[in-house]
Amino acid sequence: MEKIEHIGIAVNDIEASNALFATLFGKQHYKMETVESEGVLTSFFESGPNKIELLTPTNPDSPIAKFIAKRGEGIHHVAFAVADIRSEMARLEQAGFVLLNKEPKKGADNKWVAFLHPKSTNGVLIELCQDAPL
Repeated sequence: MEKIEHIGIAVNDIEASNALFATLFGKQHYKMETVESEGVLTSFFESGPNKIELLTPTNPDSPIAKFIAKRGEGIHHVAFAVADIRSEMARLEQAGFVLLNKEPKKGADNKWVAFLHPKSTNGVLIELCQDAPL
């Protein structure tokens, strides 16, 4: 793993949260994107070398909607940048971590992503991110 790529925060109201984080960081988000496969609308902010991803559900059956219904708004996941997502997935699975998906999938911000089950990571949802070729 190379670095923390971003921290994902689940929110009910993306517009209100965009305003809150724009005030917090002193600048607007740099990108909004819908990820249909996950039923989520994302908004990205940069603060120095760090990124925050706000996530709001686009339908009531999405994983983010279920997360918010169960736990409320707040930190949803920590994402780590990796150079080779498939080899990192294999390494982690061999080390005993439980993968939530067996193949990388297209995520937001031009990334290939895969997730580790929180039950195998002390209750924290971990996302692996690799830049996708343009």
